Formats: sequence, C-alpha cells, structure tokens
Amino acid sequence: MQKPATSAEFSKPEIDSDPAYRSVLKSLLLGGVAALLAWLFLEVSGEVMEGGTRSLDVALLHAAQQLRTQHADLGSLMRDLSGVGSTLVLALLTCMAVLYLLLIGRGLQAYVLAASVASGSLAVFVMKTAFGRSRPDPAFADMVATGLSFPSGHASISALVFLSLGALLASARQRLAERVFILCAAALMALLIGLSRIGLGVHWASDVVGGWAFGAAWALLFLLLARHLARHSARRH
Repeated sequence: MQKPATSAEFSKPEIDSDPAYRSVLKSLLLGGVAALLAWLFLEVSGEVMEGGTRSLDVALLHAAQQLRTQHADLGSLMRDLSGVGSTLVLALLTCMAVLYLLLIGRGLQAYVLAASVASGSLAVFVMKTAFGRSRPDPAFADMVATGLSFPSGHASISALVFLSLGALLASARQRLAERVFILCAAALMALLIGLSRIGLGVHWASDVVGGWAFGAAWALLFLLLARHLARHSARRH
C-alpha cells in the first residue's frame, strides 16, 4: 500500500520554487563568499605586515625574472596583459558600461556600478598609503612602476570591474551555461592581469592575492546592495 504524502512533501517543492526563497538563498551565498574573501584579505594583509610572506614573495620574484630571461617574448606578453588592467582602460570600460545602463533604463545598476568602482579605487589608494609597502627592487622588474605596493591596484580594480561587468551580463542571460561562461571569462581576465603584475616583477605575489580578494569582495558587496535596492524598488511599485 502506497504511503500517503505528507504536508511537508507537498510544501517543499513550493518553497524551492518560490522566487523570494531563491533570492534569499542567493543573497546568503553571495554574502558568505564576500565574507570569506574579506577574511582572506585580512589574513594576507596581516601576514604582509608581519613579514610572513617575505620568503615566498622573494622566491616568486626571482622565478618570474628567470622566466623572462629564458623566454624573450614573455615580458612583452605580460606588458600587454597588464595594460588591459590599467587605470585608463578600466575607467573607459566602466564609463561605457554606466552610460549603456543609463541608455537602456537601468539607472539603479548604473549608479551602483559607478559607486562601486569609484569607492573601490579610493579604498585601494587609502590602503596603499596606510600599509606603505614598497615595491620590489626595480633591478628584478621588467618595467619601472611608481607608487606603493599593497594591495595591487591592477589586481584589485580589474577584479572589481570585470566581476561586476560579468555579473551584470550574466544576469541578463537565461541559460546556466551562458552565465557560467561569462563569469568564468570575467574571473580569468582578472586572474591574468594580476599574474602579469607578478610576471613583470612590479608587485609582490602577496600584493596581487590581496588585491584579488579585496576587489572580488567589494564587487560582491555592491552586487548585494544592487539586489537589495532592486527588491526595495519593486516592493514600492
């Protein structure tokens, strides 16, 4: 004899298919990942201040120099990748994305994106000044870079911009495969730009890891803010 279905069995699919329920789960997941990345940044920054990353940073700096010596074209490739994460390129990408969002009537997302990149850039500048870490000796670098070192501005802002733009593009797609591809492509861009700074010898590896963690966490926090504001606006209307 078949066992009759309980009320819990009837209610579970309804809960799982509830858009509000899924939205809360997504927000909790994003918040958890952002918190994990923030913790990683704090751990890396603490190790940097205590000198705990020194031996690994120096070893990777020497390894990068040796690779450039062995492969003559590697330096040029790294410079090209690094240029994609420059202030000018990222500022242009952000401005074009903000203008496009305004053009299609998505003003809330445009303002949140602009605020995210502007505040993140300011935060990186403040942290560089606060930590006051010097860059590697120019003798080990492929090019001369000025300014302080931790966290890497290229790694931080490229992670922030590319992940933010990737999330905006992915949110407009229906197929899971498309969303995953877009987000992975955005993450890969940030990864390559950060690696280029290590490869060029203009940043310590811990600068880049800290930059990735900060930039990704900042992007997720503002994505959560955008989701919250969108839900609030929908309730008002």
